[in-house]
Amino acid sequence: MVKVLFKDHTGSEQSVEAAAGVSVMQAAVTNGVPGIDADCGGSCSCATCHVYVDEAWVGKLAAMDANEDAMLGLSSDRRENSRLCCQITLSAELDGLTVTTPEFQF
Repeated sequence: MVKVLFKDHTGSEQSVEAAAGVSVMQAAVTNGVPGIDADCGGSCSCATCHVYVDEAWVGKLAAMDANEDAMLGLSSDRRENSRLCCQITLSAELDGLTVTTPEFQF
């Protein structure tokens, strides 16, 4: 199991565990994490699973593809460490990953 720490924009935290191979979005939805809408169900077509990846973890993620970049372009809250959590697949290397949800999903 891989642990993921979700923080919201107010600083509230929720730690969840999920199997390697599932997306961070799936881990959030399965565990009732607030702030992850996941309207498209993980097909990278809505940007409602936008998160800010903790700086310590950014370099451990797979590179963002053009589709994810385009979807994030729809967000007015995009930052350097923004990612769509449907595009982050959990692995042992990501055990302890920390992400923060923005105040609003678009």
